Amino acid sequence: MKIAAFDTSSKALSLAILEDKQVLAETMINIKKNHSITLMPAIDFLMASLDLTPKDLDRIVVAEGPGSYTGLRIAVATAKTLAHTLKIELVGVSSLLALIPKQVEGLVIPVKDARRNNVYAGFYENAQSVFPEAHLSFAEVLEQVKNAEQVTFVGETAAFAEQIKAALPQATIQPTLPDATAIGRLGLDLPAQSIHDFVPNYLKRVEAEENWLKTHQESSDSYIQRL
Repeated sequence: MKIAAFDTSSKALSLAILEDKQVLAETMINIKKNHSITLMPAIDFLMASLDLTPKDLDRIVVAEGPGSYTGLRIAVATAKTLAHTLKIELVGVSSLLALIPKQVEGLVIPVKDARRNNVYAGFYENAQSVFPEAHLSFAEVLEQVKNAEQVTFVGETAAFAEQIKAALPQATIQPTLPDATAIGRLGLDLPAQSIHDFVPNYLKRVEAEENWLKTHQESSDSYIQRL
């Protein structure tokens, strides 16, 4: 099975082409760029480098979130368009789960910076979720794992390193970047999802919706419908 896997849920763009679990080509752009401009040319470049055409693909695997609202919309819109146009399978994978490197023992907490000392955080052990992924203050994350004997923080850890060292001196801090190869491998054996119903996993309402809800009661007459 030939797979195109990509993640634009943060500043970095990660893209890989795989055949089953074998990596055929991969690329990473870790500077602030407009993913809507760079993603499709990057896919075209890797495919052409492999002498492949879009029709050779069997599955699209995309980082479905959480992360940047704009980045997630770009990735999901691109993934759905490719899957629909090519009539191939679409699978979403957690962008937090894909931040976990291999062979990390104990409790692993992948984080993405959500600003104002908040994070999108996952809680995993042996690649299995032990608490639901959530949008939390970093203080809440530290409180959740204060009794863990072995804990490793991965992902966008730089802004939180001092807090981790102060609260959990036994913890390991291992910054990691998005990894489309990991996303592709994680999505290899997952069941295909409905292209029509597939949406990003934001974990948090957009700020405009939160502000709207301060003066409106939440109901089936939603913020999006009112707009």
